Parts: sequence; C-alpha cells; structure tokens
Amino acid sequence: MAASDSDSDADADATLPAPIHLLPPDALHNVLLRLSLRDAVLCRPVSRLFRETLSSQFLALLPTLRLLLLRHPRPDGGGCLHAFDPDRRHWIRLPFTAFLPYQSFSPVASSPSLLYLWVEAAASPSPPPPHPSSSSSSSAHPPKALAVCNPFAGRYRFLPPLGSAWARHGTVLAGPGGTVLVLTELAALSYTPSGSGKWMKHPLSLPSKPRSPILAAGAAAVFALCDVGTPWRSQWKLFSCPLAMLTGGWAPVERAAWGDVFEILKRPRLLAGAGGRRVLMIGGLRSSFAIDAPCSTVLILRLDLATMEWDEAGRMPSNMYRCFTGLCEAAAQGNTMPPAIAGGNNKVKVFGGDGKVWFAGKRVRGKLAMWEEDELGTSGGKWDWVDGVPGYSDGVYRGFVFDGGFTATP
Repeated sequence: MAASDSDSDADADATLPAPIHLLPPDALHNVLLRLSLRDAVLCRPVSRLFRETLSSQFLALLPTLRLLLLRHPRPDGGGCLHAFDPDRRHWIRLPFTAFLPYQSFSPVASSPSLLYLWVEAAASPSPPPPHPSSSSSSSAHPPKALAVCNPFAGRYRFLPPLGSAWARHGTVLAGPGGTVLVLTELAALSYTPSGSGKWMKHPLSLPSKPRSPILAAGAAAVFALCDVGTPWRSQWKLFSCPLAMLTGGWAPVERAAWGDVFEILKRPRLLAGAGGRRVLMIGGLRSSFAIDAPCSTVLILRLDLATMEWDEAGRMPSNMYRCFTGLCEAAAQGNTMPPAIAGGNNKVKVFGGDGKVWFAGKRVRGKLAMWEEDELGTSGGKWDWVDGVPGYSDGVYRGFVFDGGFTATP
C-alpha cells in the first residue's frame, strides 16, 4: 500500500507544471525579454506556452542578432550556413532545411531581418518559371532564382524571375523596405515590393564596370568605384547615385582637397561604415607610386558623408599583415620567402559592412582578421583574430553582415 501511495505521489509531481509556467503573464514576458534572439527562438519548441508567448510580435521586441554570415565557396552547402557572433565570440550554425526545400543556395546580400539567396532552381522538383529572355542554361550554369528569407522565422519567397546573365554577373544590393538592386556592367535592375512588383531596368552611365558597389542606407544612395585609367595602370574614381534617381543619376564624387587619396591604395574596395552615413575604402597601402610597388599593409580610409572628408580609420598591424603574406608560416617552418611574396603582393579578401570588416587570405587558414570601427575616430579601430572558422578549409572565405531578427518577414 505504501508503494502504491509513493507511485501516486510521483505521478502527481510529474503532472505539475514547471514553476515558470505559474508566473503571471507580465512576469513571464519580463523573463523572456532578457533572452537573446537566438535563445528565444530555441525556446519556442519547449512548450505550448512558450510558443504562444514567443510570437513573432514578441520576438520583434528583442534586439537584432548581428552576425557575420559566411558564403560557402561551393553552392551545395549541405542546407546550412555558418555565422559568427562577434558579441559572444562564437560560431553558430544556421540550418535552412526545415523551411527551404533546396540544398544548393548561396547568400548574397541582407537587409534588417532579411537574407537574400541565389537558389539553384534545378535542384527542386518544382522550380520557379524561367525568365522569358533567358537562354537555356547549360550544366555548367544551372538556372538560379533570387529568393528572400527570414531564417529565424523560417519563411521564404521567390522574387520575380531574372535572366541567367543577371544571376551569373550581377551584384545584389539590399536596402530597407525590401528594396533590391542587381547591378551589372551596363545596367541595373531595381525591385520594390510596394511598387509594380516587377523588375525595373536602369542603364548605367558609368565609364567602366562598377567595383564593390554598396548601398549607404543613411544617405539613400549607391556608391561604387570605377576604373578610369589605362590598361596598364588603374585609376580609381568614386561614383554615387541616389536611390530615387537610378536612371541618369550617376555622378562622380570628387573634391579638390582629396588630392591623391585614390592613388595610395591597391585593389581598393568599398564597404558601408557604421550607421549608413560613412563609406569605408579598404586596400593595400602602396609602398610607392610605382606600378608594381608592393604593399606594406592594409589601410582603411573613411569618408564622412556629412562633411565629405576622408580620414584614416585603421591600419592593419604589421605582425598581423605578415601572416597574410606567408611570412608567419614560413618562419614557423624555417623557410625563407621570395622577395615578391615578402614584399606583400598578396590578395586579401575583404568583406563585412556597417563598421565591421573581416579579412581572409589563402595563407591564413582557419581564421579571419577582424576590425571594428571606432565611433569616436580616436583609436584607429580595434583589430583582432577570429579563430575556429568552421568548414571551408579548401577555400578562401567571403561573407557579409546580417542583422537577424523579426522586424521583417518575406
């Protein structure tokens, strides 16, 4: 009889709700608001109460999760992407298989809460209809479609179809309100969900193919570099265009006081600065103005769009840059480097956005260099190494900043 009573008490305890379920709604909301966005999403399947409380409207109140999202060097990434959380200093895995019925996709751009992907439509039994002007794709270039998704909300949709040339050669930029741009050498396409729902074509009146175009949200404009030099020597110039005037709005951005600011960098690249009101230009610092001059380090210049003045935002430490030239690896192996390599003629991949810049190179395996913009402009920014980069050991990393959240859904 005693054993029976004990079993009954154990069954009663098992049916009692967890203490957190007994909290008043206001107290429960106060507790859950202290979670990070990723932890809150992980808590949704715990119970019916959590799923109902952690609604999309509730999750939209939480701060967005800023991540560095890596692009896989091959389209078939196994249905997931790797991202780095700079605040917690750890890597996370974002699975897409639960809501995206495609295995081959590549992230290309982001806006707050939204992620844009090139999806290989041939990998699905029911691909979206092809664009009427697109030619039949070969096996080397399977048809691709541009999709927008919210990986935390588990939703996606396809944008209107594009021709194969846009998918192969276009650069995708994403702005607020679901605005999307696709730029090539000769033209640009724009799409706004609140507009006609179709792609609008705009000819580009630029002297050459735009290099590393960016969208400065604070200025509501697109910026890009163009090579106006000769086949023997590059000469870079900055161009911009307001979002409201994509047709015929491109114009050079230049000031006499800037001098030779575009001559000191080798292979410059643009990235958006913090707050969308600054433009960062990153490249190798030339040791001289000779055509084949080696680089001594990586320099980050910053253009304040309010004052239209350049300043030096950061300079990669010499001991860090040595790792990108291969000198650190050679020293560890007791070897000597050829003079050309030791001089710094190496490509460093630059990516990021909104005041955060990451650097990758073939000679730096399994880690990235990271620079964070100094808002006050007094310390030259913060430099650090990011170790433990997952996967992709046979390729050079690329990526961009993604602010994950529930402020927008496809």
